[in-house]
Amino acid sequence: MAEGENKLKLYSYWRSSCSFRIRIALNLKGLEYQYIPVNLLKGEQFSPEFQKLNPIGYVPVLVDGDMIISDSFAIFMYLEEKYPQHPLLPSDLAKKALNFQAANIVSSSIQPLQNLAVLKYIEEKVSPDEKIPWTKFHIEKGFEALEKLFKDHAGKYATGDEVSMADLFLAPQILAGIERFNVDMAKFPLLSRLNEAYSELPEFQNAKPENQPDAPSA
Repeated sequence: MAEGENKLKLYSYWRSSCSFRIRIALNLKGLEYQYIPVNLLKGEQFSPEFQKLNPIGYVPVLVDGDMIISDSFAIFMYLEEKYPQHPLLPSDLAKKALNFQAANIVSSSIQPLQNLAVLKYIEEKVSPDEKIPWTKFHIEKGFEALEKLFKDHAGKYATGDEVSMADLFLAPQILAGIERFNVDMAKFPLLSRLNEAYSELPEFQNAKPENQPDAPSA
């Protein structure tokens, strides 16, 4: 075991797509880690202890020895540099930029608009009936962009025939769209095909929400 591997701790919530991305990365890189659940529904992210790790109160947080990194994009980049085994960014500059673009569409134009705090705000300030339409609108807008973005670049996976950063951000978002928000994936044939490819990878399957220690048993 490489030095530092036994120190990795991941603060995660089973249903968090941001945490899901990092669980996939850790699995693909063969890194063992301690899973520390943070129950977002119970507000554990607002505890003084957790806010010392991440002042904005979001998961995931990765602790690697003396290093504390929050935000899935930052954690991904840290893992890619610190643990270069099984690289998840192409060396080709154009492909690398494509991966950054795809990851950003998911992490800034889709996922934040479906997170717990936003949906709770809409429920309280607008109407409980607006939560799902709001979310589906933003997911589908993002999915339309991603379909166009990958049209001329996708291979077996999003940006070629090797799993890369884009896939780690896409897989959890597609799953959330299907399982939580009933998005009609017939409109997104390329993303649907990618989702099938992800279903064949154990590193992706082991990272799924229902396979986490804090997932409800029922």
